[in-house]
Amino acid sequence: KYFAPRTEQVRRETFEQSKAYRQGTEQELSSMQFQYEQAGPEHKAALRSIILRRAVDVDWELPAHLRQFINQLRNE
Repeated sequence: KYFAPRTEQVRRETFEQSKAYRQGTEQELSSMQFQYEQAGPEHKAALRSIILRRAVDVDWELPAHLRQFINQLRNE
């Protein structure tokens, strides 16, 4: 039981560095971008907040279109 928290942390860090996790995150952000672009003004503020919170967890280089989109949201 003593090593369980450390083992879980290593397992999570390994998963977050995996190709599947990164691809899934990029796909999710792309989907959110599409939803944002289709949303009315009343929903854009909520989506913006969700997208920016999700993007904070990304510690790798995103594709150019996603980087531009997220930077645009940060500057709004």
